[in-house]
Amino acid sequence: MRRIATDFVKIKDLNDTDKGRISSIGIDVSIFNDCYILPGFTDVHVHLREPGFLYKETMKTGTAAAAAGGFTDIMSMPNLDPCPDSMPKLKVQLDAIEKDALVNVYPYGSITVNEAGEEMAKLEEIADKVIAFTDDGKGVASQDMMLEAMQRARVLNKLIVAHCEDESYPKEAPEAEYKQLERDLELVRKTGCSYHVCHISTKESVKLVREAKEEGLDVTCETAPHYLTISNDEIEDHGRFKMNPPIKTAEDKEILIEAIKDGTIDMIATDHAPHSAEEKSKGFAGSAFGITGMETAFPVLYKELVVKDIISLEKLVEMLYEGPRKRFGLDMCTLEEELAKENPTFALWNLDAEYKIDPDKFVTMGKSTPFEGWDVQGRCVATVINGRLIQEYRDERHQIYDNK
Repeated sequence: MRRIATDFVKIKDLNDTDKGRISSIGIDVSIFNDCYILPGFTDVHVHLREPGFLYKETMKTGTAAAAAGGFTDIMSMPNLDPCPDSMPKLKVQLDAIEKDALVNVYPYGSITVNEAGEEMAKLEEIADKVIAFTDDGKGVASQDMMLEAMQRARVLNKLIVAHCEDESYPKEAPEAEYKQLERDLELVRKTGCSYHVCHISTKESVKLVREAKEEGLDVTCETAPHYLTISNDEIEDHGRFKMNPPIKTAEDKEILIEAIKDGTIDMIATDHAPHSAEEKSKGFAGSAFGITGMETAFPVLYKELVVKDIISLEKLVEMLYEGPRKRFGLDMCTLEEELAKENPTFALWNLDAEYKIDPDKFVTMGKSTPFEGWDVQGRCVATVINGRLIQEYRDERHQIYDNK
C-alpha cells in the first residue's frame, strides 16, 4: 500500500465506477475532468470566534472558509467567551458546532480557567469532549502550573498543545518563543507528557524540537504558511502583517523550510484568526494580532514551495493531512480506500488555476491577510464530506451548501 500522503489522482484517471459515484454526489466530472482529488486537509490551529466574538467570525462562516480552502477537519482554539474550561462552558461551543458547523470541528479545552494562567481548568471534566488542552494565545507563565497540567494530561492520555511565549521578552525577540519552549521540554522530560508546539517561527525552536525528538521525547510541532513564505524585511506598516508570533528573519524562514524537509516539523497549520476590518485598520502597531489563513494556505504553499521545486506535492499533502491526523489520533486511509466508501470525504483541486488573492472574495468574515495581491496557483473547486457536497467554486465564487 502506498503511503497515505502520496495519494492524489486526476478525475480522468479514475475508473468509470468511481467517476459515476463522484457524479452522483453532484460534481460534474466533465467540467472537472483534469482536476486532482486530494484528501480533505486537517487544520489543527483555528480560531472560530464562536461563542463570544461573532462580529469577527461565526461557526458557519469559519467552517465555510475551511471548506473553501479544502479543509474538512479543523480544531478550534479556546480563546472564546465562555472559555471552554469546564463542561457547562464547553457545551456552548459544542451546541454551536452541532447546529452550524459545515466541516468536522474538534474543540480544544483550555489549560487554565479563562486562559488566565492562575487556576487549573476542569481537565478531567472536559477531557472526553476535547481534542487536547491548550491556552493558545498566551503562554502558561507559571512553571508549576504547566507541570501540573502535563501530569494530569498524561493520566488523561491527552496532548498538551503549547503557545510558547515568555512575556518578559519583546514579542519579536526569538527568546520570547524558544525560552518557554526550552522550559516546557524540561517538564516533558520530568512528566513523560505528550507535547505539541504551536506555530514555531524561529531557528532556535527548530533546534530544540529536533534535539528533543532525537532524545526520544514525545514532541511534535507545527509552523504556519506565513513563516515559510515571508521574512521580516518584507513587512509593511499595515495590520495584515501583524500576527503572534511575529514573522522572523529570512534565515529563520529557510531553516523552517529545511525542517519541513527533514521531518522536524510535523505539520503546517494556518492559525486562522479573523478580526473585524476596524481592528486590523490601525497600522502595524495598533492593529489586533492575527490573520485569516484557511482559504490561502494551499494556494500560497503550492505556488511558493511546490511549483518552485522546494518541496514535493506529496510532502505538502503530508503536512496538511497525514501529519495532523497522525498526531491528533484521527482516522486516515489511502485515497483509494476513501473513494471506495459509500460516503467519501475529499477535496477537488484545479492545480493549474492561477489568480491573485483577493480578500473581497473570501468566505471568511476576516479579510486581513499578508498574501493580499499575491499571485498563487491551485484552487479548491469542490469539497465533499461524508458524501455531501459542501462547497463548489462557481461563477468566480465559492458556493456553500448546508447539506446536513
